[in-house]
Amino acid sequence: MTVGIIGLGLIGGSMAKDIRRNSFADKIIGYNRSKENCEKALEIGLIDEIATFEQVCSESDLIILGVPVNAIQKVLPKVLDSISDKAVVTDAGSTKELLIKEVENHKNRKRYVPSHPMSGTENSGPTSALDNLFKDKVAIICNKEESDKDAVDLVVRFYEMLGSRIIYMNARDHDEHVGYVSHLTHVISYALANAVLDKEKSTSTIFDLAAGGFASTSRLAKSSADMWVPIFEQNTQNILPILDVYMDKLKEFKTHLENNDMDKLYEFISEANKIRKVLKS
Repeated sequence: MTVGIIGLGLIGGSMAKDIRRNSFADKIIGYNRSKENCEKALEIGLIDEIATFEQVCSESDLIILGVPVNAIQKVLPKVLDSISDKAVVTDAGSTKELLIKEVENHKNRKRYVPSHPMSGTENSGPTSALDNLFKDKVAIICNKEESDKDAVDLVVRFYEMLGSRIIYMNARDHDEHVGYVSHLTHVISYALANAVLDKEKSTSTIFDLAAGGFASTSRLAKSSADMWVPIFEQNTQNILPILDVYMDKLKEFKTHLENNDMDKLYEFISEANKIRKVLKS
């Protein structure tokens, strides 16, 4: 089997590492708009061959789209235009409803299996690729009834090879729930980083005093705007009401401080502590 990867950054590159290590494919070919990224991916062994976009579409049995969601929206119809009737296409985009809508009437829609591996880091580019990035993480497959069974089966086998736990969702629910647990955390991190940079003018002080809490909370602020602005754009209808809820909670916290009501603040924090049990389970 030949696997073709469009987008040779953190996600596509990490998938390539696991594909090779687990002998999931006989050949891995890759395309990236950046010639430099293509050459680096080949140099460090992520792919066996640099291919053109057209070659990836025509020569691959499984095609993985590991590019930002705005790029997926543009290239997905072109990929489906060019594949054989046996090839399977999947993507790793963090939004799903708009992508599915983009190709809902395409003649090869059933060869597309929308998926979202819930894993990543703040880094980008081929050299950021990691072994086992998806191991013990969730991989979401959306609207599986709209894809051919053999196509879904192949994508399931692919994520099982990566070590992921697979769950199935419809695209609308996916975008709403991921908005809470993933997209909101990035919003918070960007806002926190900007607040600190705006008010703390001494960069040396930030460096010296930024302990574990700040470092872990602001880590996501290093995530690429090229990837995240399109995500926010495509999921605006879910993110805006989520932000309203979050801002209400911030206002509640502020009110307790303004009123010097430490009992209420204690209750607020104790309620938040319940997340420990949820995450542990």
